[in-house]
Amino acid sequence: MQTISIDSLELHGDQLIPVIVQDAMSGKVLMMAWMNREALDLTLEKGQLVFWSRSRRELWHKGATSGNFMTLRELRADCDSDTLLAIVDPAGPACHTGEESCFFNRLYGEDEADIGVFLGHLWRFLQKRRDDPPEESYTARLLARGVKRVAQKVGEEGVETALACATGDVEEFKNEAADLLYHLMVACLASEVPFEDVIVTLKNRHSKKKQ
Repeated sequence: MQTISIDSLELHGDQLIPVIVQDAMSGKVLMMAWMNREALDLTLEKGQLVFWSRSRRELWHKGATSGNFMTLRELRADCDSDTLLAIVDPAGPACHTGEESCFFNRLYGEDEADIGVFLGHLWRFLQKRRDDPPEESYTARLLARGVKRVAQKVGEEGVETALACATGDVEEFKNEAADLLYHLMVACLASEVPFEDVIVTLKNRHSKKKQ
């Protein structure tokens, strides 16, 4: 991947450039909006997304009213340098309707087409669950029992997953594997290791093998 300058971007005739916003953790596409040069400069200065509202004809700092700020991790341009991809950490729903993503009206296809983004979504959900009262959340209750109990659950689910695999019980394997993935995430919380760090470690190993 190469680095380009802001001055090399191709703005449209109205001096705006479309920005697609993607959740850094889940990969889910959250929204699309527009930036002019001032909004782009403010975005880079603040480290949070600032757009240009075409309807109101004014700058729009995403989250300034709702608190649902979008912290910028990376900003990329497409091959023609006329569209931007903003990779962000969202503080809340992207859509004014309260939906996680603005893209919730389906024109074609079936649910679960974007199932690959679910683990990142689940990780964000579990991070919030950690602070819930233990009587209201199994995740909070398990974490309250300490890291040793969490580790024990990972071990139990690992054994049960292996047994289901060995016996060829496909349905049982799917259930146990799902339990194992969930408890591995809880173990990340208990160990204060971001789940994305585990993914980065896996990615780095994959990259080395490709060399």
